[in-house]
Amino acid sequence: MRPTPPRALITGASAGLGRALAAGLVADGWEVVITGRDAERLDAAATELGPRARAVAGDVTDPGHRDDLARILADGFDLLVNNASTLGISPLVPVQELTSAVLRHVWETNVVAPVALIRALRPLLRRDDAGATVINITSDAAAEHYETWGAYAASKVALEHLTLTLAAEDPDIHWYAVDPGDLRTQMHQDAFPGEDIGDRPLPETVVPAFLALIDRRPPSGRYRAAELAAVAA
Repeated sequence: MRPTPPRALITGASAGLGRALAAGLVADGWEVVITGRDAERLDAAATELGPRARAVAGDVTDPGHRDDLARILADGFDLLVNNASTLGISPLVPVQELTSAVLRHVWETNVVAPVALIRALRPLLRRDDAGATVINITSDAAAEHYETWGAYAASKVALEHLTLTLAAEDPDIHWYAVDPGDLRTQMHQDAFPGEDIGDRPLPETVVPAFLALIDRRPPSGRYRAAELAAVAA
């Protein structure tokens, strides 16, 4: 059985998918620690979420911030959602126009930081009957080849590969790479500056799929929110 209440850490949770997931977990009885770079928006999110939410502003690429999170979670937690991510540049540009600085920034944020956070927090993940869980947010760009998406897509390929390698190396934890699909978020808007993305679903629409994954805990692997939603239904 899960501890009462179970506890989660969600990165990149001041808006978009991270904030929606935090709201869904709080409604499901969880305590959540949310983190993001924008302290004002993060605090507003925590206030909206209520007393079960705690905001800890910072950048996941900063080792000091990761140490702060480890201290805050020292008494244990059950779920890590690595949602913080970056496109690197907007508007997006072809691979041959990417600077080394942009590539390093994308990989530092989307690959190095999640793995570093896992390394820092793994000893704190509770091993109860439900099982500790790590969810790394990926994208269909990791499976397809879209012009100008090279840096972001390659980083998500790497993150997926590392997720499944971690599953082989540390099978006591549930490891998931989850593709939420195209959503109406600021990052998606940044990928299409000046375009209307109003036809994309809101992040809240995929929260039930994530909750189903967390509750049922299927074998570690790569999952699409659309598939999980069908199972949940």
